[in-house]
Amino acid sequence: MPVVTWDHVHLRSPDPEATAAWLRDVLGGEIVRGPARIDVKLGGANIFIAPLEPGKPMNPPPPHPHQGLDHFGVTVKDIDAVAAEMKAKGVEFTREPTTIRPGVRVCFIRGPEGISVELLERDKKYA
Repeated sequence: MPVVTWDHVHLRSPDPEATAAWLRDVLGGEIVRGPARIDVKLGGANIFIAPLEPGKPMNPPPPHPHQGLDHFGVTVKDIDAVAAEMKAKGVEFTREPTTIRPGVRVCFIRGPEGISVELLERDKKYA
């Protein structure tokens, strides 16, 4: 079996600057500018954000739910406080914070271009 590690998630955006700013302002990512795209370092992962190519046909994002990549998830501490802070910033929640099983609490937010982001807290206090 090969040994793999995560390298990146690659997004295409009609407005890479706005997408990067959202990831910075809402999730605390660090923007790193490259020659052909903007990268965001987020929770130890790289998110590459490429612009749409002018004149090249591009399919819209599929409606949720759909096959393929459904969402990406990030862990947080004190999910209820994080959710309250995000709501104050106007972030749209597609699922409010809820305990899905003992020790695990999640919520979902809508990111730029309809990207679904899961916030997740694993803590015995929810058991």
